[in-house]
Amino acid sequence: MKTRNAIGIVLAVAGVLIGLLLAYQIASIYQSTMDGKIADGRPDEAITVQIVFAILGWLTLAGAALMGLALYGFAYRQPWAWFWGTVAATIYMLTAFFPIIPPASVGLPSPTAPTFGLAAILWFGMLIVGGAAWKLIALTFVAGIAYVLTFMDGVACISRYQTVPDAFLHGLYAVTQMVNWWGAAAWAAFIFAALKRKAWAAPLGVFAAGLSMLGGFPLGISDVIRLGRFSMFLPAPLISTLLLVALSLPGTRSLLQKPEAG
Repeated sequence: MKTRNAIGIVLAVAGVLIGLLLAYQIASIYQSTMDGKIADGRPDEAITVQIVFAILGWLTLAGAALMGLALYGFAYRQPWAWFWGTVAATIYMLTAFFPIIPPASVGLPSPTAPTFGLAAILWFGMLIVGGAAWKLIALTFVAGIAYVLTFMDGVACISRYQTVPDAFLHGLYAVTQMVNWWGAAAWAAFIFAALKRKAWAAPLGVFAAGLSMLGGFPLGISDVIRLGRFSMFLPAPLISTLLLVALSLPGTRSLLQKPEAG
């Protein structure tokens, strides 16, 4: 137990520093990415960056505060410390991922790429310190992919809303944008509930899958019809569909309901 707490303290200290670094990185590429998008002829994506980078910065600093809470918990050997460290790392994995894409698309550096890798190490590290079962880690990791990709579908709607002139599609982007962000939030909540083996984790996962599917499939199918190719709107609802099937299996339900050993 002492060893786990010591490792947890190291991870939490690193987590606070990573959160501060990530917030700085987002701020440092905020204006240059918008300028690069405008120079590239994509003012719609510049507006998307203007909105989304700010939101991700807010979430990152909140995550750093949660990592500070985890540090406090580990310092006083509280059993809940690893959980809040995992919550913070889950936030970092989202806030570090999206800022990789916009600057890279216009030939600018993406400093949050290595930070995303550090966030993933923090996430796995916190779960190992917390003694989470490997099957549960695998399930929540896949849910984490759905969480990030569902959020990305909501981001893409902001740009499409500004550029696609079709009246019906304009409305479709409007009514699905926030549904995808709700879906991302629901997947994050599912991860946290699953790690705590809450009785309502599986129903929450079903709800998250439903939001992602309802928000993503119409967007993806409309893209396939309009553009005649696979749409990047589709990975999120497809993975959510697989998770929905998994959550319907007795073994998964048993995994989520079984109390942690020790």
